[in-house]
This record gives sequence, structure tokens and C-alpha cells, in this order.
Amino acid sequence: MATELTDFKPQLGSNSEVQNFSVAAAEGPQHARQNPNNPMPNRMMGSSNESTFQINQSGGNQKDNFCPEVQPTNKSSADSAFGCFRSACGCQYNPNTDKLEYDYTYDDTAPGSKPQPLPRIRQRGEYYVDSYNGDSFNCSFGTNEEAGIWMNSGDQAGTIMAALVWLLMIYSAMTVTSLTITEGIPPILGMIYTLLVGLALSSHAKTSLTDPGSVPKNAVPMESQRRDSTSHSMCGQCQTFKPPMSHHCRICNRCVSRMDHHCPWMNNCVGAANLKHFFLFLFYTWTCAAYALTLFGWNYFFCADEDCTFHPVVVHLVRVMTVLCVGAFLFTSSMLMNVTYGLITGIGTIDRLKKKATDTMGHSDEEPIALKDVFGIEGYHTWFLPIDPIFDDYDRVMGYSSPQRLAREQQLMEQKRPQIPEIPHTASSELPTCINNYLPV
Repeated sequence: MATELTDFKPQLGSNSEVQNFSVAAAEGPQHARQNPNNPMPNRMMGSSNESTFQINQSGGNQKDNFCPEVQPTNKSSADSAFGCFRSACGCQYNPNTDKLEYDYTYDDTAPGSKPQPLPRIRQRGEYYVDSYNGDSFNCSFGTNEEAGIWMNSGDQAGTIMAALVWLLMIYSAMTVTSLTITEGIPPILGMIYTLLVGLALSSHAKTSLTDPGSVPKNAVPMESQRRDSTSHSMCGQCQTFKPPMSHHCRICNRCVSRMDHHCPWMNNCVGAANLKHFFLFLFYTWTCAAYALTLFGWNYFFCADEDCTFHPVVVHLVRVMTVLCVGAFLFTSSMLMNVTYGLITGIGTIDRLKKKATDTMGHSDEEPIALKDVFGIEGYHTWFLPIDPIFDDYDRVMGYSSPQRLAREQQLMEQKRPQIPEIPHTASSELPTCINNYLPV
């Protein structure tokens, strides 16, 4: 039974809900997706047995991605148009067909309650939403697994630097607004800058308050890792499995999958789950700086008539903001090149520094990071929005799996009401027998 299960990790959702993506067994669905309404990073799963299952990277039901002329005749024109639109925008996620619609909190034994019907078994190549909520419901902040909201509160310097980012961005928006009120620039230009500032601050908040990809205590190697290697790394601090390309952050006190670095301006680590938000923050901050410098330069060099007189207070605000914009432009340009280099080479900042220190950069065998592993597969129109990405293969992106999800999927495919077993955590390098029982062999 366990050998037929895919090797996936369930989605950790918010305090109130979780939308997980799971992939079914050999005779059933093969993929997993996550509901885009989840405020936490979306976690998609991939196949655990590559020799038996071939991941459909295009996602969802294949016929949904075709244009109307190749759609089945029983499809309505609206559905055909929607399918063609999804194909054009690169959307590989269809919430209308991917939802599991199963309530794990429903009590079948309550008086007068009817048995909850189990969801249909997905066909090979289809996705479904695993709606099990495995997150903590505690209204607490922290970086441990018991905290309900991810927030690094142990670094006072990082907290001050993150607050300073908000202060400077708000200051810049107020300066441009003042310039607009005094008719220094057209109102539409001021509105555009305010919108860019709002997107930058939203991306900053998502980066700071999003789990960067912390490795849970119940993390286990994927089936492909177990097959290709006889030994696996363990974190000496967390005493858990340490996925490839992950690092232990001493500030967050957690291992983070595909960790790039700990950013004090974000007061959080930058990892696989929040790299999109970090990249968007850099992009929008760079755009704000370039846009503001263009506005100021235009007024300074090309506005020479008598109408180009500004209030003295606004003049001083613009001078200070000009210095800030120059510094922000240079810093974000450097960081954008750093992130882009990491995506192209597949080597994060920490790994790159280690390789340079040991002079092993020429021996690197890392693969480039696909854009869908950063921005998700929900469509190109979501790439520029600070919303959580939907990964087509969460286990592959994060580098680990979960025995609880495997057990839940096994029971679901057996048409049984899933009962999540309590699998104890072990501090040794050997996986306990109860975990091995749920792993594919």
C-alpha cells in the first residue's frame, strides 16, 4: 500500500484554514495543488516514484489547456473560451476541478448527521485539493511549529530595520503626494507612484510574515532521494532531516529549504516559499526609485518657466528623497542581479559564498531554478502580485515529504475517512519504524 503512495508534503495553512494539495496513488490522481486563498505559501507535491509515475508538468486536466477548436463537443463556448484564456496566460491551475470539497472537521457520528460522501477519485494526471488543516490554531507569533503566525521576533535589529523600510517608503509616498498637491506633477503620476509603493510594502509584508520554507520535524526524504542515496543529512540543531540546499538559520532557529540568505531588511529568511515576494519587493522598490528620480529630473532639467516654483518645504523633502532614491536604486539593482544570478545558476547566496571560499565554483552541478518554482503555475498575471505561488510539485521544490500526508492519502484512496496517526518525532539520525511504514520503498 505504502509503495503506491506518492511522496508529498501537506500544505500548512493559516490559523483558520488550510488548503493542501495531494496526489493520489498509482490508480488515481498524480498531482497536487493548493487553493490560492491560503495566506501561507502554497505547497504543491510531485510524484514519489518516477519509474512508475510521470509528473504532468503542464498541470491539471490536459484537455482544459487546449483552445476551442480542439475542445470536446460537449463543452460550452464559455468553458472553451475560459480554457483558451488559461492556456494563453500560462495558468495550469483550475480551481473549478481541483477542489477536493471534503471537510475533515465534519463529524459523521453526531446525532442526525449524514455520512459525508468521499470525493471522487481523480484520474491519472488530475489534481485535487487536500483540505486537511495541519497547522497550529494558536494566536501566537514566532518561528516554531507551534506558532500560529510566522514572525521573527527574536532579532531586535532586524525588527528595527524592517520598520525603517516602511518608514522610508511612507515618507517617499508623502513627498510625492505633497508634490502632487502643490501641482508640481500631474495627479496621475502621483497616483502611479503611490500604487507602486503599496505593492512594494505589500511584498515586504508577505516576505516578512511568510514561512520561508521551514523544515518541519516530521520531514522525511522523498522517495527519489531514498532511492538515489544511502545516507541523508541531518541538522545538528533541529535534529531533523536536512533537505538538499537547505541551511539552518541561527536567527530564525529553523532549517529553511533552498535558503538564499537571512535578510535583516525583511526580518526573515529568504527561502523557497517566499522568494517570489522578496523578488517582487526588490522589483517594486527599484521601480519606485527609478520612477521618482525620473520625475525629479524632469522637473529639474526641463521645467524652466515661471510656473515651476515649488513650496520650500516640498523642495527640502524632494532633496532628501533624492538621496534616498539613489541609495535604494543602487542597492536594489545589486540585489536583483544577485537573485537573478542565483536563479540562473541554481546556487543561492550562502552556497555561493561557501563555494568561493573553497574555490569550488567551477565544480558546481546545480541546475537553474525554473520560474514556475518561484512564481508558481497559477498564471502569468499572478507573477506581479504579492500572493502566494502555487507550485506544481511542492515536495520537489522543498526537498522533503511527510509521512502524515502519505498516510492520509492512503486512507483516502481506500475510501476510508482519513485518520491522521500520531507519528512521534525522533532526535536520532534513524527514522522510526512507524515512519518507514508509511514511506514508499
